Amino acid sequence: MAKTKPSKADKQIKQQSKPTTNGHTTETPEELYASALTLVETSQPQEALAQAKKLWLAVQDQPTAAMLPSLNLLGEISVELGEIDEARTYFEKAATLDPEGTVEGPLGGGAEKFLWLAQLNEEGGQRSVHWFEKGVNALQREIAALESGQAVGLSEEELLILRVEKKRELAKALCGIVEVYMTDLSWEDDAEARCESLVTQAMTVEDETSPEILQTLASVRLSQERKEDAQAALKRSMAVWEDLEPEDPEVPDFACRISLARLLMEAELESDAMDVLERLVQEDDQSVEAWYLGGWCQHLVAGKIHPEGTNGNTNGDVDANGTSKGSSLLRGSRRWLSRSLKLHDSLDYEDARLKQHAEELVQELEATLGPQADGDDGDDSGEEWNGIEDDSDTEDGADDVEMKDS
Repeated sequence: MAKTKPSKADKQIKQQSKPTTNGHTTETPEELYASALTLVETSQPQEALAQAKKLWLAVQDQPTAAMLPSLNLLGEISVELGEIDEARTYFEKAATLDPEGTVEGPLGGGAEKFLWLAQLNEEGGQRSVHWFEKGVNALQREIAALESGQAVGLSEEELLILRVEKKRELAKALCGIVEVYMTDLSWEDDAEARCESLVTQAMTVEDETSPEILQTLASVRLSQERKEDAQAALKRSMAVWEDLEPEDPEVPDFACRISLARLLMEAELESDAMDVLERLVQEDDQSVEAWYLGGWCQHLVAGKIHPEGTNGNTNGDVDANGTSKGSSLLRGSRRWLSRSLKLHDSLDYEDARLKQHAEELVQELEATLGPQADGDDGDDSGEEWNGIEDDSDTEDGADDVEMKDS
């Protein structure tokens, strides 16, 4: 899908600004672009936006190929700043200048503007599909050019890297269309057939299927009520990256792994979901959604151990320390949900439905466990999450996802 910052190929135009004799800096468009890109990479989006606007002023009387990099950069910076209307305007202008993504050059031609518009347009549905398909067509042309030896000025290694990147973008764009059909267009008669065809095509694009594509496959299989096939796809997805360090580029981004956790829960792979969520909160302990999903996940497992519901007897099986497994899970659930609610308020998080569900679960847990003591749950006690245990002998066959008390 579209990137949140300029690609590696964009960095090829970086040059050093040179001071003039009067002590001021006269910057060429290439230098302005390089300066804006550096500011983006160093998390200074407002300053980057100012440089990108200078660049736009400097290239407005130049050919289309010179204008497109500025528009794409302005659009991407605006997305990072949350200025969606402005971003949409920049990408639409770029699409008007290059309606089929055929303008030569790595910085302006091609698919990125279309992929952004697919995600940012307000209509959704067929309009999103329209922009995704434009992006798909542009990427297919670019890949064909790379494979036929038409690209010049790149080493063999650079060609290989670029080819892999473009194929991954193409697979993600195809999956983007699948997601539209599974949400906005699910009512259409051919929705299931389109999803099946597109996800099959996406699976064949890359030399090694990426985790994101496998997640989309799992989502389609879940919608078809093919749970075992979905579980297999999710296991394959996790196997690609679960043993890698967080900074490894092969690890999917945070949002993708949040989606993975949801899919794992839907596929009844709660233990795997908690593995993913534990890692996420270690990487970002301010994620409202990660804490919420962790609390909900433990609540679901407790319900499997005690099918009569969490308001029933939680004594059941006990762990090695003599603690009720159900009770331990419910306390863990309350801890995670309480942390999520505190962060929701402190960060002014906008998802009201998440908050409502978390509050309902906490109220249910209060009825079961009794009032929450000060410092017992949430983030006030300094208690840390120490991982989970998976016990295949849990009654009813449920995964045993258990909080370890520190």
